[in-house]
Amino acid sequence: MLFLVRMDVKIPADMPVALADEIKAREKAYSQDLQRQGKWPHIWRVVGEYANYSVFDAESNDELHAMLSGLPLFPYMEIHVTPLARHPSSIR
Repeated sequence: MLFLVRMDVKIPADMPVALADEIKAREKAYSQDLQRQGKWPHIWRVVGEYANYSVFDAESNDELHAMLSGLPLFPYMEIHVTPLARHPSSIR
């Protein structure tokens, strides 16, 4: 199942820079692991925002939730999920 996910990151302004950098490093490693597994096939930055649009390939809603809640930045994110289905006019 494919899901379009928008993630807006809202790190508290008073978070120490060293802690924020450590969380971001763990986030990058975790997200790249999911990408290598094929679970996170697409990620695009939203220009001018600390946000992204991503496509996830998950077996279920529960698997997607586990992947998203495993993100080290999850506590600092606003996330919107849209389940995707094939369009009848698609040639693929």
